[in-house]
Formats: sequence, C-alpha cells, structure tokens
Amino acid sequence: MGKETTYLNLFRNYREVLRQYSAPLMDSKREAAIGLFEKAGFPGPKDEAYRQCRLDALLEIDYGMNLYRLSAPAHPSKVFRCEVPSLSTKLFFVVNDVYYPDPEPQKLPEGVLYGSINAILREHSELMAPYYDRIAGQSADAFAALNTAMAQDGFLLFVPAGVEIEQPLQLIQLFHGEIEQMANRRNLVIIEDGASAKLMICDHSMTQSSCFSNQVTEVFVGKKARLEYYELEMTHPNNTRLSNTFIDQQASSSVFVNGITLNNGVSRNNLNLRMLGEQAESMLSGLCLLDSHQFADYHVDVEHVVPQCTSRQLYKYILDDESRGVFAGKVLVHPNAQKTSAYQSNANLCNSSRARMNALPQLEIYADDVKCSHGSATGQIDENALFYMRSRGLSEQEARAMLKFAFVADVIEGIQLIPLKNRIHNLVGKRFRKQMSACAGCDIC
Repeated sequence: MGKETTYLNLFRNYREVLRQYSAPLMDSKREAAIGLFEKAGFPGPKDEAYRQCRLDALLEIDYGMNLYRLSAPAHPSKVFRCEVPSLSTKLFFVVNDVYYPDPEPQKLPEGVLYGSINAILREHSELMAPYYDRIAGQSADAFAALNTAMAQDGFLLFVPAGVEIEQPLQLIQLFHGEIEQMANRRNLVIIEDGASAKLMICDHSMTQSSCFSNQVTEVFVGKKARLEYYELEMTHPNNTRLSNTFIDQQASSSVFVNGITLNNGVSRNNLNLRMLGEQAESMLSGLCLLDSHQFADYHVDVEHVVPQCTSRQLYKYILDDESRGVFAGKVLVHPNAQKTSAYQSNANLCNSSRARMNALPQLEIYADDVKCSHGSATGQIDENALFYMRSRGLSEQEARAMLKFAFVADVIEGIQLIPLKNRIHNLVGKRFRKQMSACAGCDIC
C-alpha cells in the first residue's frame, strides 16, 4: 500500500463527516466499497486494463476534498454560460461535486425527478434503493470503489414509465477553486419502461489548478425505453478526468452514446454496457482531438447477455504533437446470446512522428449464430490528397483541416440532435484551424 493509504486514512478519519453530509442509502454502501478499494489498490503496471494509462504521478498530488459541502460564492448560472445555438435545453449545474439547485426550478413532466442525488436519495430512498450502486458495486475497478466510498453528491434523473421528455437536458459539470482538488461525482440516470430522454453532460473548468474528477454514472434503460446520452469534455490541460459509466439495457430499448473530447489534460473513460433484454439496440461513438501532451483513453465493454441484440461502436482519434491515445473495445457474447449482431470500428490519424496510439479491439464470442466484426487502423494524412488540394490553391493548413474533418465526419454526422451536431461541426472546424483552445460559447473559458 502506498498512495492508497492516503485515501484509506481519509475515509477512516472523516467517516462521520461523510455520514453527516450524505443520504443513508449512499452511506450504506461505503464500507463494502472501501474494503474493495483496499483489496484492489490503484492499478499498477501489471494491470492490463491500465497498462497504457499510468496515473502514478497524478495520484501523488495532495488533492483537497470539499467534505463539509462549502458553497461557491455565486450560483454558477450567474457566471457561466454554455450555449448551443438554436438548441433549447434544461440546464443543471454541478460545481466540483456539489449540485446547485436552479433559482428558477425547471418545468418537467409530472413524476420526473431531477437534481441532487444526495437530496433525492434522502427523500425517495425506497424508490432508489434497487438502483443505487447496483451496477457499479459489481465492478472491480478501484476508482469506482473509491467513488462509492467517498461520494457525497452529484446528479440524478428519474423518468417514470411512459413519460417522454422532448426537450434535451444539459448537465454542466464545472471545476472551480484555487486549490488542487478531487471531486468524487456520482450520477444516476433511470429511464423506466417506455420512457425517453436526451441528456448532455458537459465538463468544463474555471480554474487552472490541478483537479481530479473521479466520476461514476449508473444508467438504467427499461423496456422499450430510449436514451440519447452525450458527453462533451472541454477542460484544462491540468485536469484529470476518470469516468466509469455503467449502462443496463432491457428488451427493445435503444441507447445512443456519443463522447467527444475537444480539450483536456488526462482522460480515462470506462464505458460498460450490458444488453439484458432481447431486441435491444445500442450505438456507441466517440471522438478525441489531441495535441501537445494530452492523453485520452477509451475502454468500451459491450456485453451481449441475451439473444437478438444489436450493438455498434465507432471511435476515432486525431493526434498531433506528443499526444497519446488509447482505445480498447471489447464485445462479449454469452453462450445464450444467439442472433447477436455486433460491429466495432476504430480509426486513428497520427499527424506527428511523436504522437502515439495504442488500439486493442477484441471479440469474445461463445455463441455460434452471430454476426460480429471488429477492426482498427492507424495511419497518417494521405500526402497525395494533400498535394492535390494544395495544387487547387488551398493553403497547407486549410487542406490539412479539411482532410481531418473528412476523417471524423461520420462520428459527427451520427449525432442525432441537429443543433448540437452543427455546434460540434463548428467547434471541430475551429480546432483544426487552430482558432480555439476552449469552447467559444462559454463566457469564462
């Protein structure tokens, strides 16, 4: 035990503080989680899942935690604006790991619960008990266990059976403060049978201090339910983002997940999806644009448990300078999961001799009546295409930007919210032309 001792002692010394400032349901999961964390320890060089994602130096930082739930001097809605033109959204804010209620409460369909996970778990403990930590508690990931042991707040969305939320919901997750800090954010999304929702989670930073986001999100999608789930990361190079997202799908449900990293420091995204009901469909996609010393790592595990389900994966990286990318995608087909259709694709563009990309596509199939395929390719910009475009009068910078955009266009075109698609199209174009380093729609980025 080395770095783990710091967090074990923190838990033991502030156990009563955690209990005082969190819901009993959250508190009931802590002891088992800290035991799992102590047993597993932080991943080291022999841990295959984290072999390319070394966090040793980042974990040496003495991060602070807001255990006593201190508030920011002003409501984030007063100092922060993040707009997608022509897209009207319901806005929610989490600063570090504290949810901030909207001064003007959002009007959502009857029965919908939203807001602070801590507050909702207190008020609706019986309703939420079957969901909280049900999936994450089965994970062997040390960071997920640490989150369960230390989490105090985050965001919760509950959409009851048959309810459709037409307007997209947007959760803004901010880092703010002058000290090096860790935020153990906890999110829970429940879409009951026949319900539907569109949720965007945008990560931003209002500080240049080193910050560590250790986030766990559990998502439950019921029978014939539909969820569109978007993540946009535009943080600071000094930020570290480690996200564990767990999704359970029931029969005839539809899940669309899109994650885009436009600016970051170190990012590790674990996405675990289980298809538990027949005729379920999922589309998972991601895009990482990296330069300087940025690092992004996607680990995607899709588990086909029952027959006649369909999953699609499409992930692309563009790497410049000395950036590094990792993609590990796995499709697991259980023996009973006949008639499975699964497709996985990863493509990467390295524009520097110093950039590095590691890819590990995997298929693990125990059924014989399936249609499954995977592929990964890493290369550079086609010099012949570049020469042709320059011969037509384009500058080298503009030609390279156009070729890059053509490379990632299918990921962007897959975004189902048209205004968001147009916004991402604009931001990516600016990024390729070196016209931005942060989201231009934010007042203080």
